[in-house]
Amino acid sequence: MGMIPFEVLSMHTLTKPQLKSDKSGMKVLFQGDSITDGNRGRTEDPNHIMGHGYAFSVASRVGADFPEKHWEFFNRGISGNTVVDLQERWAKDALALKPDLLSVLVGINDAGQHVRNPEEGAQMALFEETYRDILQQSREQNPDLMIILGLPFVYPVGKRVEHWSIYEKDVLQRQEIVKQLAGEFGALLVDYPAAFDKAMEKAPAEYWIWDGVHPTVAGHEVMTQAWLETVAEKFPFLEVYG
Repeated sequence: MGMIPFEVLSMHTLTKPQLKSDKSGMKVLFQGDSITDGNRGRTEDPNHIMGHGYAFSVASRVGADFPEKHWEFFNRGISGNTVVDLQERWAKDALALKPDLLSVLVGINDAGQHVRNPEEGAQMALFEETYRDILQQSREQNPDLMIILGLPFVYPVGKRVEHWSIYEKDVLQRQEIVKQLAGEFGALLVDYPAAFDKAMEKAPAEYWIWDGVHPTVAGHEVMTQAWLETVAEKFPFLEVYG
């Protein structure tokens, strides 16, 4: 048997997705911005292809502990992307991969655009409509797709402090939109903010998220654990990580 590349693909749920009976051979796609990108390689070199963030940690852990599941992991996060950027490349970087499980984390760059261009407003309607569109495209392609949506997050560290009131209000609104979409599409919801808030009982925000947006190595581990614990709801064999 040839080596199975560690990459992640997308999977969206109708209401009750019909998962593969033995939950093997799943294509898992991670989509998003720099937090997902993790400086991933842009070639097929399996040494770098998943980057160095939470997507890598999920893929390496599941791939090493459950090789018999034959899960394929794909990372198509791109640094700086907004949800509109995702929409523009969705056909190539999501639909073409035909995932069984789609994991999306996006929103902080949309908030950043608002901070840099306050005169244009937060454009929440555009965020919601565009996010809904890419999920709908994936749902239409694969009615049994399992979708995992991550809540965007931001903390008052580094440059975020200067515009904190705008960042905080903006991201909270986007979190509500993501929650609404998760309910609409029957998706699992990864509450990264709650995971970080709990972690901050042990160490300050900058220990986990060095600039208020991008996680440290330890912060990516917090995300990894939150992702695995959430997805274990549909894939009980992942409960070993709980």
